[in-house]
Amino acid sequence: MNYLKNFLATQPGTQPTGAETIERLCDRVQSSTLLDDRRDAVRALKALSKKFRLEVGTQGMDILINVLETDRTDGEIVNYALDTMNNIMCNNPEDDDDEDIPQTNGEVRQEPEDLGGQFTEIFIKKLENVQLLLNFLEEYDFRVRWPTVKLMTTLLCNRCSQMQQIILNSPVGVSRLMDLISDAREVIRNDGLLLLIQLTKGNAAIQKIVAFENAFERLLEIIVEEGHSDGGIVVEDCLLLMMNLLKNNNSNQTLFKEGGLIQKLTPFFDITEASPGGGWSAQKVTNLHLMLKLVRTLVSPNNPTVSIAACQKVMNTCGLLEKLCMILMASGVPADILTETINTVSEVIRGNTANQEYFASVNAPSQPPRPAIVVLLMSMVNEKQPFVLRCAVLYCFQCFLFKNEVGQAQIVQTLLPTTADASAISAGQLLFCYLLVNVTILPITNHGKYAPQGGKLQTRLGLLILLCSWLSDCSIAVTHFLHNATNVPFLTSQITDQAEEDEQLAQGLFALLLGICVHYNDNSIENFTKERLQQLISKRIGLESFEDKLSFVTKSDHYSRAARSPQPRYDAPERVLLDYEFVALFRQYEGVIMKAVRPKTKEEEQAEQKTIEDHAGIVTQYKELIREQDAELHSTKQELQEVKVKLSETEKQLQEQASMVQQLRDQYSLLKATKGRESPQVQQTEAGGGAEEVARLQGELGDSKRVLESKTQQLMERDRTIEQLKNDLTVAEAKAAVREASEDGDAGSTEDSTRPLQERIEVLTREKEELRTQLSSQETQIQTFRTDNEALKSKLSAQTNGPSPDAVAAETAALQAKLAEVESDRACSEEENRRLKEQVQNLQLQNSQLQNSQVQNSQLQNSPAADGNADSAKLEEEVRRLSEEKKRLEEEAETASKEQDDLLVLLADQDAKIKKYRDRLKELGEQMDDDDDDDGDLEDDEDYEDEEEEEEEDGDKEED
Repeated sequence: MNYLKNFLATQPGTQPTGAETIERLCDRVQSSTLLDDRRDAVRALKALSKKFRLEVGTQGMDILINVLETDRTDGEIVNYALDTMNNIMCNNPEDDDDEDIPQTNGEVRQEPEDLGGQFTEIFIKKLENVQLLLNFLEEYDFRVRWPTVKLMTTLLCNRCSQMQQIILNSPVGVSRLMDLISDAREVIRNDGLLLLIQLTKGNAAIQKIVAFENAFERLLEIIVEEGHSDGGIVVEDCLLLMMNLLKNNNSNQTLFKEGGLIQKLTPFFDITEASPGGGWSAQKVTNLHLMLKLVRTLVSPNNPTVSIAACQKVMNTCGLLEKLCMILMASGVPADILTETINTVSEVIRGNTANQEYFASVNAPSQPPRPAIVVLLMSMVNEKQPFVLRCAVLYCFQCFLFKNEVGQAQIVQTLLPTTADASAISAGQLLFCYLLVNVTILPITNHGKYAPQGGKLQTRLGLLILLCSWLSDCSIAVTHFLHNATNVPFLTSQITDQAEEDEQLAQGLFALLLGICVHYNDNSIENFTKERLQQLISKRIGLESFEDKLSFVTKSDHYSRAARSPQPRYDAPERVLLDYEFVALFRQYEGVIMKAVRPKTKEEEQAEQKTIEDHAGIVTQYKELIREQDAELHSTKQELQEVKVKLSETEKQLQEQASMVQQLRDQYSLLKATKGRESPQVQQTEAGGGAEEVARLQGELGDSKRVLESKTQQLMERDRTIEQLKNDLTVAEAKAAVREASEDGDAGSTEDSTRPLQERIEVLTREKEELRTQLSSQETQIQTFRTDNEALKSKLSAQTNGPSPDAVAAETAALQAKLAEVESDRACSEEENRRLKEQVQNLQLQNSQLQNSQVQNSQLQNSPAADGNADSAKLEEEVRRLSEEKKRLEEEAETASKEQDDLLVLLADQDAKIKKYRDRLKELGEQMDDDDDDDGDLEDDEDYEDEEEEEEEDGDKEED
């Protein structure tokens, strides 16, 4: 300020005007190279900015923004610039320094309206300017941060929606503003609360972001620090901000409830009773009033039903409802706090059975104790009580009966006094029409005369609301009403009379009552059936007039005001004509009554008949569908029963498998115990060299398999060749048998032709036997390799992991497979043995034939027909040939006998292996039949061998 005075004193000539002074100061800010000069000039602009807002704003705003950008490192000049801009944008600047501002020629200035808003629009038009302020909020310097907060608040007050959108688009805008309420300096924290209050007004997106920045927790902490309801204006600001975040924002309400924050509101209502003369400060009343509104925001009837029910439940369980009821019954509570508490309790219990039951159990601290609801109703009917308090009690009673059939029935039971004591008044005796909403079981009595037309309008409307609520949805009540023959004529006369504007509202209710009588008429009163009432309305009143009377109610201001909220909000008793519940009832029945009073035309009757027929057809279709579904259900049940049977069988199989697994586990335990007796050193030795031995045996096994396959292929080829030769031999022998009676030359030629075939047979037979011997040797070697391989694998598995039930089962299966393979080989060997025996028998038969042929030849030699030398030579040749053939057959028989011996040895080895495998299987727990013993087979083989020896001895004797 001294700089401004000195600056004006140094100016030559006359005293400059304000605009000239501001122009020179702005020029000094732009042209000065020294920071001190610029700082002094900005300080002078700040001093002039309150009285010369227009001049400073128009000439200096861009200059001040440039100062904020270029000199942002100097906190003092930034402070002056921010304060100056706040002064020119604030519509109500504080005039704390006006006496120090020099007067300039006594000029009179007129500023345009909303000047601050116009400068705000100019400033925020460039988004960089707002971002510059958001960056200043990161500065911890008090000289920078505090004026930035005040300027941001001013901008939000002037152009809230535009600023909200700019801050919302900034990546960290809301977060930086949220940091303000965590500042340790109370001035910045408190102004930060004011800033957030402006920021969160009417913007759900910003409200959600602020809530998810843990705003609720921080605000409740501040409230606790400030002393709950006894705190100062900071508590009020916190509650206002919480109201902004929760009102009409279901997401934040859910977050508040699920975060367990409703429970933290309970200590706020721990208040001590104050004396009637004082004790409740104005700030405490304001704080408690805001907290009650905050609770009502969570259970407002406008919220979703699920959210309301959840919050009501928490408020009951955490003791919040109990605290509110204590305030309700306390003495010395200010009237406005008591009224708001009643409204709060009303919405906490509205539609919640548990809360309504608790409220019904609350007693007033009187002698004798009275139910709280009775005390409240007595206050409601007391005209000395404030009207807003009586409306609050009315709302509380409505909420208590809302969806509370038990409470409604209890009130009905107290309609009539039970004692002569006048002090023992019940709630039922204070009844009004809200008791009858949705109540149909009531003692119906004959109604008295209505209030005359010139009576009080509220009384007439109250009686009409009572009757409409009573008769709706109750045919019995309508019948009793129509039983009085004077009621219907009275209604029609009231509807048709000429009335003033206020009375037209009553005529609309008369029309509603008559329409209810038509709609719920059961035609039990002959003179007032539904059809006769329709004709009466059509002829005496007129359908258009009747509709006009009903529609007038919906056009009334009283109707619109009552439909806004369940809570009655009136400033004077005479304005209370309709209420929320009756408006809902009227809205429900208006359209229904219009259809009920209008007589049906033929087309409508036909359409109705068609609808009934269609309905019957639909019912038939549904019946058929139900039958089909029953059949499907029966089929499904049968399938289910079959599945259950299969399931039972499967469970049985599983039990059997479980039993088998248990047996294998027992066998495993036995094997483990057996292997456990082996020496650890031996086990280590076997484990060390077992792997190499297994690899070597596997290689040898592969080679043997390849050789075996080759030999098997060769053997198959030999068998095919032998079979072909045998066929040729059979053909030759048949030809020889035919020519036995022919000449000797012919017989000799036949024998000569068969000799090469027999020689080939002998050669191939020898080769076959050699291959068979090799094959048998290879099979024996392969079997040995397999046995050794399996043994080594078992040892390695035992040394590493130990035998498992699966390993035991696998070993058992392998042994069984080997046993089956050996038995198969044995069967093949037995088949081969039988074949060789047949060959021996065939050879013996041929030998016998040859011997007979030799005898015949010797007889021919002694006959007279063989006198010639040629014949003698032929006979000698034939004898020699037969002798050689005999010798050959004897050698072949001896070879066959040796082969038989070799097969017997092979069978003995196989029997030994079979016995070994059977013993092994018995050790593993397998059941073996006694009939499978191999001793009998060995004995049979020995008997067969003895028979062979006897047959050979007989053959030798025959030859001799």
